[in-house]
Amino acid sequence: MEVCYQLPVLPLDRPVPKHVLSRRGAISFSSSSSLFGAPDPRQLSQRRGAISYDSSDQTALYIRMLGDVRVRSQVGFEPERRSSHPYLCIDFRTLHSEYESHSAPERRVHRLLSFQRYLHSSRLLRGVPQQIPLHILDEDYTGQARCMLEKVGTWNFDIFLFDRLTNGNSLVTLTFHLLNQYGLVELFQLDMVKLWRFLVMVQEDYHSDNPYHNAVHAADVTQAMYCYLREPMLAKSLTSYDILLGLVAAATHDLGHPGVNQPFLIKTDHYLATLYRNTSVLENHHWKSAVGLLRETGLFSHLPAEDSLNMERELGSLILATDISRQNEYLSRFRMHLDQENLCLSNASHRHFILQMALKCADICNPCRPWELSKQWSEKVTEEFFQQGDIEKKHKLEVSPLCDRETNTVGNIQIGFMTYVAEPLFAEWARFSDTRLSQTMLGHMGLNKASWGGLQQEQTSISEEADRTAGGTSSKEIPQGNRES
Repeated sequence: MEVCYQLPVLPLDRPVPKHVLSRRGAISFSSSSSLFGAPDPRQLSQRRGAISYDSSDQTALYIRMLGDVRVRSQVGFEPERRSSHPYLCIDFRTLHSEYESHSAPERRVHRLLSFQRYLHSSRLLRGVPQQIPLHILDEDYTGQARCMLEKVGTWNFDIFLFDRLTNGNSLVTLTFHLLNQYGLVELFQLDMVKLWRFLVMVQEDYHSDNPYHNAVHAADVTQAMYCYLREPMLAKSLTSYDILLGLVAAATHDLGHPGVNQPFLIKTDHYLATLYRNTSVLENHHWKSAVGLLRETGLFSHLPAEDSLNMERELGSLILATDISRQNEYLSRFRMHLDQENLCLSNASHRHFILQMALKCADICNPCRPWELSKQWSEKVTEEFFQQGDIEKKHKLEVSPLCDRETNTVGNIQIGFMTYVAEPLFAEWARFSDTRLSQTMLGHMGLNKASWGGLQQEQTSISEEADRTAGGTSSKEIPQGNRES
């Protein structure tokens, strides 16, 4: 799914059109309907996982699948905008199909949706108890999965195991549990059906065929964010609003990620790059996708319009902070605050900035996890890089840095990432929050870096030995061949 906003963009304070169809993942407009007439229900587009809008509003949102795009003009629809580059004829959903020897098991979402039917039948829509009995959520909450949730605040939480125990629904179950545990469902009077539907849609809009940027990564980031929210500096200062915003931002921060990076979108002249003027392209897409789902489900529609609008804007501010190309900008500001000792968490803007830094840490905390978890994440993110490189080679594009599997290894990529990106960030975070968790994260990162270094040396030694062996064999075989001749 990709999100496109026709300029002039629909203001955030304007209501979303009410022509809503059932969905499974995105939003689109029917280009076949009359600009001034009523939409033809037979022509409304049906798409995976999302709603469709058909509106005569000339400033309406326009969201559709990746590929070509139509835009609404003052006189109707303009012709399709197509790029000459052959890559844009490829659907992002099929990028990695050649790497899948077996199709991924279909997620059993009906078990999650049964919760909606339960709530409808019991009329448990609002004003639920602060702690919702876990047994009504899903049968996976019993046994091992439920035991894991009791330890969700531990840093060695194994999100891969939890995803298996929840039948591939780790993001939905974990995020719902955390919102409920904080009492946010009751405090903000969230409609339980809308909340559950929102979380299911969020999970489904992550591309499960991405090796790294998928719903399990989002669940991992949400769990890390929860660990940071519990740190004393934050726990005693953050409001319930801050916590709600932080958890929703963590769950949606990579929503709809296509599995390729921003430079790739720019050099292939993708319409998203044009739409967001080559600036934080993916992060803007994630944010607007999240806003689309919030409006579609009406999760915050019962709140005052100004509050709902502010939440959408601040959600965007958090998600945009995860743009790795702006790392130095945020890190310099963080360092300056710490040097001057002028952070005041009673100040709303300072709390928001700390939420931004917490989300940035959660987003790239993989090197700080225990080795068994960190290694899995490292292999997954590197494979996603290499798959992009394979696509670039196939379409005769310059291969992006770190994306050539013939010249890079998991180890050298991870060592470089830790040295230049992760270590500076987490060193400053430890200055801000000097706790056992911060020291644990730095300790794990040091050990993981050393482990990758050891593996690099071992691989280098093996390669050199193989070269020497091959060279020695050939030198011995040549004289033997000469004697035979």
